[in-house]
Amino acid sequence: MKRGRRSGQAPDHITVVDARATKRSIQGTAIGNFMEAYDFTLFSLVATILAQKFYPGENSEAGNLIATFGTMTAGFVVRPLGGFIFGPLGDRIGRKPVLVMTISLMAVCASVTGVLPVYHTIGVWAPILLTVVRICQGLSSGGEYAGAMTYIAEHAPDHKRGMLGGFLPVGTLAGFVVGAALVTALQTALSTSDMLAWGWRVPFLLAAPLGLIALYLRSRIEESPDYEEMRAAREPTSGRKQFVQTVVRQWKPLLICMGVELAVTDTSYMVSGYVPTYLKKTASVGDRAALVMVLIVLAVLTVGVLFVAMLSDRVGVKPLMWTGCGLLIAVSLPAFTLMRFGGAYPTKFAGVLLVGLPMLFLSSLEPVILPALFPTNVRYGAVSIGFNIAVSAFGGTTPLIAETLVAGTKNPMMPAYMLMFAGVIGAVTLIFAPEVAGRPLLGSGPSVENPAEAGDLMRQRGSGGGSGGTPTEGADVGALPGGAGRTQPGAFDVSGGG
Repeated sequence: MKRGRRSGQAPDHITVVDARATKRSIQGTAIGNFMEAYDFTLFSLVATILAQKFYPGENSEAGNLIATFGTMTAGFVVRPLGGFIFGPLGDRIGRKPVLVMTISLMAVCASVTGVLPVYHTIGVWAPILLTVVRICQGLSSGGEYAGAMTYIAEHAPDHKRGMLGGFLPVGTLAGFVVGAALVTALQTALSTSDMLAWGWRVPFLLAAPLGLIALYLRSRIEESPDYEEMRAAREPTSGRKQFVQTVVRQWKPLLICMGVELAVTDTSYMVSGYVPTYLKKTASVGDRAALVMVLIVLAVLTVGVLFVAMLSDRVGVKPLMWTGCGLLIAVSLPAFTLMRFGGAYPTKFAGVLLVGLPMLFLSSLEPVILPALFPTNVRYGAVSIGFNIAVSAFGGTTPLIAETLVAGTKNPMMPAYMLMFAGVIGAVTLIFAPEVAGRPLLGSGPSVENPAEAGDLMRQRGSGGGSGGTPTEGADVGALPGGAGRTQPGAFDVSGGG
């Protein structure tokens, strides 16, 4: 039995992945997700301080806060541009070199934030420089997470793609947790005046050594086997032709990608980026207590997402994501009601926990479903474009939109309505998405964990009319349309051809 590309071209080889290379791929990609989430969390949680330091003192507190969220939003607005730059580049020159570029730029931007002069020192240039740094950070983010999802998906065995992809949201949530914990610790250890004067700079400066660690881990990863195989078989492609292949011919899966991502990103950025502000301004919770509540919820989610990701390999991706969308619709109003009206802190915390629950079923499966929507030759570019358009429009803008809606309508429940809308869009979009659990990626042959599984699959192929075969380590395969395939370094490859 042969499984291959939807276009009708069916690669006849089976790849047995190299466990060591896969382990390095997880380490090298998850650290980038950690860095991105860490930076976003710091900016969000010290937003009230940044509003005082980088904007004129004569403005209102709400006006400065909205301006600060607007600066953060500027970084998200340019993310699609970063996706258009780094994504197709990753399809042309390889996944690894582009991922090295993005992590380097991201670490520099986070570190520079910690040394920027403030408004009192250089006047209007302070918010301008802060905005420029956030824009550069947004460009790097445009190629980071999409590249990590693509890279992990191409390194994973088909029946473990959910579990291995689950390490990416673990990295993301760990970045949220560490960032929140560090800010909480600083607010506990320092006086308010010290935190305002210099304490807020410390966590940004720590991004420098973190960036060096991330760069080291990423330099040790190997190129994606699917990309190596595709590069060996393809002919040189012009930039215009690649754009047509990535955007024009993939418009349906791009729409699915954006619809699914709307639900995922709106939820995650609401919890990590806006709920702390909501608790302080609307629910009258102190800074430290608000951070601790969100920190505990994110820590719980960090453990939980991996179990949901593992479960998807057994029961499928779509049923679990539908569960997450249904929870968004069902629990958002009760969650914000508890946060707003709950008298005691445990009641308010229950609201935070409730609003974070859908993330278990959405963030955990994002790295599984999105790369599986596209074929290898355009996967990095298409995921980057679809993912970043959604994140730019519905994710990074979430704190700004939520704060603006609450201030403009005087209705503190507007964030709940935003999440419910996201749940409806996500649920409807999933109707048109394929089930991807346990199936080969588009344009690739089956990927298995060990030679025994490869032998079983070859016997199935033989009984289905194909020819049998035995695994051979490091073999090149000439059964691919357009030329020979390549194995993952140190991997086995089995040809189904005669």
